[in-house]
Amino acid sequence: MNSAMAKRVALYARVSTSNGHQDPEMQLRELRDYAERRDWQVVREYVDHGVSGSKASRPSLNELLTDAHSRKFDAVLVWKIDRWGRSLKHLVTSLADLEAYGVAFVSFSDNLDLSTPSGRLMMQLLGAMAEFERALIQERVKAGLRNARAKGKKLGRPRTPVNDSEVKALRDSGVSWRAISKKLGIGTGTAHRASQRRSKNVCAGSPENHQAVLRV
Repeated sequence: MNSAMAKRVALYARVSTSNGHQDPEMQLRELRDYAERRDWQVVREYVDHGVSGSKASRPSLNELLTDAHSRKFDAVLVWKIDRWGRSLKHLVTSLADLEAYGVAFVSFSDNLDLSTPSGRLMMQLLGAMAEFERALIQERVKAGLRNARAKGKKLGRPRTPVNDSEVKALRDSGVSWRAISKKLGIGTGTAHRASQRRSKNVCAGSPENHQAVLRV
């Protein structure tokens, strides 16, 4: 990226602890110097203090992405790529968002500039790696399910006994479906089916205390 392509730049820094052992100023100082050498104007600095990289939500990063969507700057400059992405999937998704907004991404320590041909190639490789990672996770999940079935384990939510007569009696007394569901700890659909089944069974001469087991 040359200076004409990105005159306005946002800096992003993150430290995992806020007890004084880690200081974002070290990251920001090097980023400011780099931006000055490139003749870029730093329009804002976004810093997340005491936030782990694995956290799903980072206030300053979220605000940065919102401002990127509004094109308040032309590029984002970070000290190292692991300061930005909390996972490979998040990294690829967020960088794709920046690209869609027309905002470049530069990682100082990694010498990575996604506005260049080599940077775009790296982005494609990251995307392929993320897809490979997703495929591996899906295959592990499927293998685990197959193994559980082979051992005779029952999968899915546990079955809950439902007393059809009790459901029907509550409904006949004017209790709402929502209240019945809450009282018996079942879904409203399950309560509906139990009441309907009870009515059919009574007509067919079924025992008063018919009880069924449904998935809820």
